[in-house]
Amino acid sequence: MPAAAQPRPTRMNRLVRTLAVAGTGAAVLALPLISATSATAATTTATAKASTTPAGYPNNLDGWIRESLAIMAQKGIPGTYNGIYRNIIRESSGNPNAINLWDSNAAKGIPSKGLLQVIDPTFNTYHVAGTAFDPYDPVANITAACNYAAARYGSIDNVFSAY
Repeated sequence: MPAAAQPRPTRMNRLVRTLAVAGTGAAVLALPLISATSATAATTTATAKASTTPAGYPNNLDGWIRESLAIMAQKGIPGTYNGIYRNIIRESSGNPNAINLWDSNAAKGIPSKGLLQVIDPTFNTYHVAGTAFDPYDPVANITAACNYAAARYGSIDNVFSAY
């Protein structure tokens, strides 16, 4: 049928169709939002648990340093946040999985590992009770390195280059 011959919809029919389309569109838009809100709540709860250490500190560089400082205070190991942070950034750029495979220690088969690039014999000797026995564990690595630096240099704060 040619366009001119088609009957024009009445104003009421047009209004009903517009409301029906708008209502359907709103429902379609609302369904993903309702689901996303529920999923986000569940994910946020799971993420909140995974984003803290077992001791309740944030599971990031700041939290690892603060947890290590708390352990160090209990054990009488000197050091400050700034001294630890400065050395971590120089040694590993804050990567707890960093490993040095090219220096003289690596050539001997004992590469430096973790945030403060500790070799296994040093980690084993200066490991602090109450931390994981894993040189890649951020808190254990920081605490053992600070314990070593305290014995050798008086404090991690006195270390300004590779140690």
